[in-house]
This record gives sequence, structure tokens and C-alpha cells, in this order.
Amino acid sequence: MKDVKTIALIAHDSKKQEIVEWALKNKATLKNYELCGTGTTSKRISEATGLSVKGFLSGPLGGDQQIGAKVAEGDIDLVVFLCDPLSAQPHDPDVKALLRIANVYNVPIATNLATADFVISSPSFMKG
Repeated sequence: MKDVKTIALIAHDSKKQEIVEWALKNKATLKNYELCGTGTTSKRISEATGLSVKGFLSGPLGGDQQIGAKVAEGDIDLVVFLCDPLSAQPHDPDVKALLRIANVYNVPIATNLATADFVISSPSFMKG
């Protein structure tokens, strides 16, 4: 069992500013976890917060699949994926595959800020 839980942070282009603002608001909590994310999202969060965020490829270039593989390997404990439900995404099959794999492995996946806040404040998820 890992000592520190890992949170993956992903956001569609129209949601990137929202996830950055969420990370800033929750910086004190997030510093207790290992963080990773897809391409631009990981870079923007790291730059804005000063937190270390391991970057994978951009979502459309395979980053969603890389994170899905880490979920399947037991290396990710929570996925925060701010999806834009009002815009078509060219890599939609990859997004659906990530949602599916998180469900298969019983890993919480928050697709909006309300759920993300709920999960990271849950005693069931707390570090340790």
C-alpha cells in the first residue's frame, strides 16, 4: 500500500481555468498528495500553485489513456476530470475509456467541482 495517495488532474480546454482556480483554492489540501495530469493542465496547475504535478501527454495525444493505465495499475486514487459537456471532443472515445476504467477499478472520478470538493474533503479519502 502506498504511503501517499495520487490525484490525477485533467480538464478540457474550456475548463482549464476552473481547475487551476480549484487547485489554488485547495492548495493546502493538494500538497498532501502526489499529483499528475495531462499536458497543459498539469503545467498550468504547477505554474499557478507551485505544486509538483507530473505531466503526461496531452489528452488528445494519449494522456487520458496514460492516466487510465495508471488507474488500472493501482497508481491513481482519484481522478478529477473537468469535462465540458457542451462541446464535442475529438478524443471522446479516450474520455469514455478513462471513465470506464475508473469505474472498473472503483476509483472515484469527479467530473465537476462539487464532486471534487466532496471527495477531497471526505474522511474516507484523506491521506493515510
